[in-house]
Amino acid sequence: MLSKIGVIGGGMIGGVLVQEIVRRNLAKVVALTDPAPFVNPDDPPEKQEATKKQSVAKGKALDIAEGTPLINGDSILMPSRDYDVLDGCEIVINTAGVPRKARPDGTFPSREELLSINLKVTSQVADAIGKYCPEATIISIANPLDAIVYTLFEKLKPKKNRLIGMAGVLDSARYRYFVAKEAGVSVENVEALVLGGHGDTMVPVRSCCRIAGMPVTDFIAEDKLEAIESRTRKAGGEVVGLLGFGSAFVSPALSALEMAEAIIYDKKKIVAACALLEGEYGVDGLFVGVPLVLGAGGIEKIIEVNLTDNEKSLLMKSVDAVKETCGMVDKMLSQ
Repeated sequence: MLSKIGVIGGGMIGGVLVQEIVRRNLAKVVALTDPAPFVNPDDPPEKQEATKKQSVAKGKALDIAEGTPLINGDSILMPSRDYDVLDGCEIVINTAGVPRKARPDGTFPSREELLSINLKVTSQVADAIGKYCPEATIISIANPLDAIVYTLFEKLKPKKNRLIGMAGVLDSARYRYFVAKEAGVSVENVEALVLGGHGDTMVPVRSCCRIAGMPVTDFIAEDKLEAIESRTRKAGGEVVGLLGFGSAFVSPALSALEMAEAIIYDKKKIVAACALLEGEYGVDGLFVGVPLVLGAGGIEKIIEVNLTDNEKSLLMKSVDAVKETCGMVDKMLSQ
């Protein structure tokens, strides 16, 4: 158990995170910060005053706290609109960002517009972490994930082992689930690995996919595997399309918790996650999803997988996509 974990963002993912941190007794103190709801200066004065008294963070924290007697959870919850509640956190999980949602006319913000908005949010997050818990290990979930992790690094310049993007754990879990359902076996029997950026260019690594230690190709036909790998790349969008609002929230939260527990309990666990590469896979200076060992020291080792020629080619295409996004970040941060 840690002394204190911080969660930035009290939305759907943040709510699941706090609930599970308390249920699993991962920290004595759990801090939750979220500035919402925002006061609209155009609202009547009485409505503005009412909004000032509201707090998403405090509301969710109270709801969770009132359930703690039922789960025997004694964690202390510290919710706030402000970032100072993060003071002294040993791990910070960042979920802060504006989701990509339709405008009233049915159109969506461009990639550049969404990135521009979320870079401003991330800059505030970075300033807060730097001020209140500069030595914390950071697990970032917010999207666009590769760009947000890169921005946090550019703003904070933390030790590279202490900044990790959550993507590969989730993408690999989705791959495992789809394979298990098609093969008609337990998800516990499936090992899978997804590398690269968190988006349509991600690389489900078929050569690393095993069912009870046996090659996945012994169980599933080529065309079925191609369909599964395509579905894995688009899995997040599939959830959004079915929900009609927001995005996936349970599986991303569980994925971040998988990473947090590996660090808290010093498991030395191999997971896929977004990490700074310095020559590995022929990549330097970019955050890319790769297999790594997570323990008390954060990222303790990056593992280079023996990929097939096709997998290497696909990974380089994904790296190029990450590089393009980070180029946009550099341009926006310099303005």
